[in-house]
Amino acid sequence: MNTILFVLRTLSIFLLVLLLINPTINKQEIKNIKPILSVLIDNSQSTRYFQQENNIEQIVQKIKRSKGINEKFDVQLFSFGTSLNTLDSLSFDENHTNISNALTSVNELYKNDLGAILMLTDGNQTIGNDYEFTNSKQTIFPLVIGDTTQYKDLKINQLNVNKYSYIKNKFPVEVLVLYEGKENVTTRFVISNKGKTIFSKKVRFSPSKKSETILANLQATSEGQNYFTASIRKLTNEKNTKNNIKNFSVEVINEQTKVLILSSVMHPDLGALKKAIERNKQRTVDIELIHEFNGELNDYQLVVLYQPNTKFVKAVTYLKQQNLNYFAISGSKTDWDFINKQQLGFTKKAINQTENYTAKYNEGFLTFLQKDIGFNQFSPLKDKYGDVAISKSYQTILYQIINGIETNQPLLLTFEQNNQKSAVLFGEGIWKWRSASFLNSNSFQDFDEFIGNLVQYLASNKKRNRLEVASESLYASNSIINIAAFYTDKNFNFDNRASLEITITNLETKEFKKLPFSLVNNSYQVEIENLTAGEYSYKVSVDGQNINKFGKFIITDFKIEEQYTNANYKKLKKLSNKTGGKLYFTDKIDAALEDFISNKLYYTTQKSTLKKQNLIQWKWILFIVIGLLSIEWFVRKYYGKI
Repeated sequence: MNTILFVLRTLSIFLLVLLLINPTINKQEIKNIKPILSVLIDNSQSTRYFQQENNIEQIVQKIKRSKGINEKFDVQLFSFGTSLNTLDSLSFDENHTNISNALTSVNELYKNDLGAILMLTDGNQTIGNDYEFTNSKQTIFPLVIGDTTQYKDLKINQLNVNKYSYIKNKFPVEVLVLYEGKENVTTRFVISNKGKTIFSKKVRFSPSKKSETILANLQATSEGQNYFTASIRKLTNEKNTKNNIKNFSVEVINEQTKVLILSSVMHPDLGALKKAIERNKQRTVDIELIHEFNGELNDYQLVVLYQPNTKFVKAVTYLKQQNLNYFAISGSKTDWDFINKQQLGFTKKAINQTENYTAKYNEGFLTFLQKDIGFNQFSPLKDKYGDVAISKSYQTILYQIINGIETNQPLLLTFEQNNQKSAVLFGEGIWKWRSASFLNSNSFQDFDEFIGNLVQYLASNKKRNRLEVASESLYASNSIINIAAFYTDKNFNFDNRASLEITITNLETKEFKKLPFSLVNNSYQVEIENLTAGEYSYKVSVDGQNINKFGKFIITDFKIEEQYTNANYKKLKKLSNKTGGKLYFTDKIDAALEDFISNKLYYTTQKSTLKKQNLIQWKWILFIVIGLLSIEWFVRKYYGKI
């Protein structure tokens, strides 16, 4: 009996020690890695337009069934349009083609793998970077789909027009018309409004003259949103006429703005402001020294107070009494003791020492739409040093940066109270900003638009609304429609607690749909898809509030994917040559697959991996130990040894 108990205990201890030691051995595993063949399939509407759906489906099935291809390659199937997606099914309903993004995405996905790219496409890209200059580590083999025959074709390639004009003014429209063909042709370019021709010009093209830029100056006769159609009359036997028409719209504003700049000193800022404001031909600027001004402030929609001092007392008093809009700019010559006594809603505990203030753009500014034009890269403005105190509701456009330290002190802010709008810039030297803007972009446009937006807001007597909606007036058919809304509380601070909804109604069929807005950063946004061509109205409402905003937009039947008459095989040929690939056509798919199978550049590699493997299975050892100890316990219990 003792022998049995000894054996049971000894085995249990041995197995426990073995479990603790857990001996291992090294095992080498060899894994075969096939090269990757990425098959990219154009899933855009142009494939359907060229009637290549069945052809593409057959090619995909042939690749899947090819024994040689699947033995040699790890085949990965993708579809692409706006973006790259793993192939599930092909619908050929993508509204855009981004070949560059598809190639870049695959190269990033398999950047460490040996492989090639077989791309089925017509080569016509509608968005994204030019794919001809895409850097690809993997060799690209384009398989051209669509008609490669060159047909006679006229196309409105580009149309440039300002979104806004002023009533009774002329606004320019620039149109680039392209011609493909080998004959001399004559046709007519027409711009119409409400079915009436308002501009017409005869144009001629030839094999040596394949483009013409047409400039038309149209008269803005009616206030509001005006819709126009630019068209080039079709040629005899022209196959594609959908690219002969382009719609555009211009909002005509009935506004004449006069701005007065009152200054206590002569300064380069005055000229810079005048040039920036008068960039808009509907605005005129008068510059007057305060001690020489004898005019009427009521003659102006906006008064700029440049470095005010005690001589401004009469002007400031009148602005307050009449609730006239103003823009105050301070600097080294400003009398802050005078300003602090005027109860304008802002004060500054200034000392007789100047400081340089760099600007930082406030991304949360919502009073009007303004982009960051690189404010923090501009030269600092100079003003007397001191803390700014604000005693009424305001919105900050720019914050102060002092010696590289960001602060919450405003550099440029706006007020709106009792139907009076005002703004304050705490610093002189804004002329340097205009110069820097020119150096950055070779144009004064960014700075002038910034000043123009500020003047547009300050000079307008339009009451600010708590709900503002931003949308376009024209959208292309089947495009994604993005509409943004800005909603504020009663103090005009952005309210992120609200629930907004948009109701869109087709004015012809009276069909409507309701969609909720999503909160994105400091705005509410909604994306609308699958709306047919036609005229629509919309209503944006705030849940629980009697606040609504109405608007209209038109969806044209323009489809960018139908603007091409043939496949762009020449560009695809350049791409394949650049990466060392080869161009194929759909009728040569069998030859293409055979080339891939016989291509010695693509081969299976072996990867050796050294792995440590346990000699024992700890679960079984543990189970046996428990069993042995249990048997020992029962034996001892049975013979009364416990």
